[in-house]
Amino acid sequence: MDERTTKKVLDESAKMLPSFSMEKTPPKNATPMYQMISDLLGKHDLYYEVKQKSIEKAEAFIPNCKNAIKKSSNPFLTATKIAVAGNVIDLASEFEFDLATELEKVLKTDFAIDDSTMLFEKLKKSVTIVYLADNAGENVFDRLYIETLKHLFPDIEVYYFVRSTPIINDITYDELKDDAINKIATLVDSGVQTPGIIIEDLNETARVLFEKADCIISKGMGNFECLSENLEYPIYYLLKVKCNVVANELKKEVGDIICKSAQ
Repeated sequence: MDERTTKKVLDESAKMLPSFSMEKTPPKNATPMYQMISDLLGKHDLYYEVKQKSIEKAEAFIPNCKNAIKKSSNPFLTATKIAVAGNVIDLASEFEFDLATELEKVLKTDFAIDDSTMLFEKLKKSVTIVYLADNAGENVFDRLYIETLKHLFPDIEVYYFVRSTPIINDITYDELKDDAINKIATLVDSGVQTPGIIIEDLNETARVLFEKADCIISKGMGNFECLSENLEYPIYYLLKVKCNVVANELKKEVGDIICKSAQ
């Protein structure tokens, strides 16, 4: 943007700050601001071009990731780590990343919170899985993870929840209608427009699936921020810690990888 437009965006954003509620989650507060910026710039999807580049870049790493899973003595753990590595693609965080370095590093890194064994045992007993998507590009690694889960647990049915409309760089329903993920999972338009799943905002179809799911896999910080107080659901959070707020909540460090049960 030019300087005049940049100042306009900053001025209008500053006007909104006093209305932010401490009772709302960060994603809930942030959504109107992103909508305002979108309207101000006359651009429906602020990050469309960079989202497409993120997806293309992620696709290039899939052969190596498949090979790592194939060679692993614990394919489930390796696939879970790769899924979390994909969560580094986040344009709303202060965390800078290099995807190649991240993928290499994550395979050698232990989960700072490691409930992966609990997740494995839960999946063994589950039939219906709700998988909460996060960012564009990350969805490519989600697809690989779901492929691995379907191989390990052939009887599971996976419902892949995505955003209804563009918000930051989250993946949307329209972007995945023709994606290969439809061959292994049921794509679900969640009805949610915030950068994180808010249960009361789910449409009727998504709400029923969410409530009845045997296991819910939640990707990313936005979903964690929105759902972390809902202890009654069988949620497992997979994420990379990318800000101090979430680090403090989890009592971990920025950069840590997390596999955490809500229960």
